[in-house]
Amino acid sequence: MLINGHWAKDFDPVQGIDDEGGFVREQSQFRNWITTDGSPGPTGEGGFVAEPDRYHLYVALICPWASRTLMARKLKGLEDVISITVLDPRLTEKVWRFGDDKRSIPGTQSDSLYGAEYLYQIYLRAKSDYTGQITVPVLWDKHKETIVNNESSDIIRMFNDGFGNLTRKSIDLYPIDLRPEIDDVNNRLYDHFNNGVYRAGFATTQIAYERAVQEVFDSLDWIDQRLDIQNYLVGDRLTEADVRAFVTLIRFDLAYHGLFKTNLRQLRDYRNITAYVKRIYELPGIAETISPEHIKIGYYSIQALNPSGIVPIGPTELW
Repeated sequence: MLINGHWAKDFDPVQGIDDEGGFVREQSQFRNWITTDGSPGPTGEGGFVAEPDRYHLYVALICPWASRTLMARKLKGLEDVISITVLDPRLTEKVWRFGDDKRSIPGTQSDSLYGAEYLYQIYLRAKSDYTGQITVPVLWDKHKETIVNNESSDIIRMFNDGFGNLTRKSIDLYPIDLRPEIDDVNNRLYDHFNNGVYRAGFATTQIAYERAVQEVFDSLDWIDQRLDIQNYLVGDRLTEADVRAFVTLIRFDLAYHGLFKTNLRQLRDYRNITAYVKRIYELPGIAETISPEHIKIGYYSIQALNPSGIVPIGPTELW
């Protein structure tokens, strides 16, 4: 991590712990919003007007938080509006590294904007005295040369309605009539499932681990039961809640079941969830945002959990 703009601590997946040894995630620090007229959003400063080819998205295909933004970008038809760079999935001592011709995993890219070697150098361009973790996604403003936002939940909302006529109108991921229910589902899934798998994998005590695992599988049971009577988590259409659930579900058997020890059951043991994940995966363009190879290589590169660096052969199928 960086402290006052200087690299001070090599990568540690456990960002913080609570009194019982449970994993605590650091809060994102860049929280500005892109709007159609440049007015301030719910947090941060104004001045970020929605324009074509002004904004750039740094992502890693291992990461579910980054995957959310890639899905939203695809679903809202913003591929020609917002450019992207895909980082190497392997987590190094200095966390996220850009691709290069000699040692990169296929599908990764070099930094086309500044030629940086590591993502932390992009953070320092935005704030020279930055203190904190280096995370993806990062939404970058090429005009102001700064980070707009590094909180995935904000970014998917911006992609949904912050770009006005530049976006595809046929899909609304956060429709007004469903917002209270979407917020309720999101809150439940974040604490117990999206972040719950990390609380299991990065727990430092048995009690913290067991509590997190139970919450993860309670969540899976709840999702499966909900999908017994409807095709999507909220209403009769794809919403933001589905995007947030899908990115964790698609990684479950590939990484969390083994590496994070969330191994009471596999995703394929849930009939409704399996059909749901397949249904979303087969939507136009979504498969392009998912890389099983990057997911497995990336997670199993976490030295604290897998010192040997051996990447499992399986699973060989997504469902």
